[in-house]
Amino acid sequence: MAIRGGDDRSDWLDFYIPVGALGNAGIAYWDGRPFFRSDVMDDWLAAIGRETFTRAAFSLGVVGFEVSGCADAETLAGQMPQERDVGYLLPLGGALHYGAANT
Repeated sequence: MAIRGGDDRSDWLDFYIPVGALGNAGIAYWDGRPFFRSDVMDDWLAAIGRETFTRAAFSLGVVGFEVSGCADAETLAGQMPQERDVGYLLPLGGALHYGAANT
């Protein structure tokens, strides 16, 4: 789903998978943490973000459960948060870095 930002500076592309579909496919998606977080799913979605970045650079990617609009590149100012309740795909020095959720 594409979301146009209200100020013409922030457009979002949301890629998501309904958790019911994961259950129907026999994929374990809940590991006891809030919001159905799964390191496997986060890493898979981050890989999609990395591949997307090779074709269409972006200023910030956020990975996790219902993360649309939870952060913005301007606020992060190129700094990866040390404590992360979501994963971040952040371009630094011309390369895309992934900081997995760690809290």
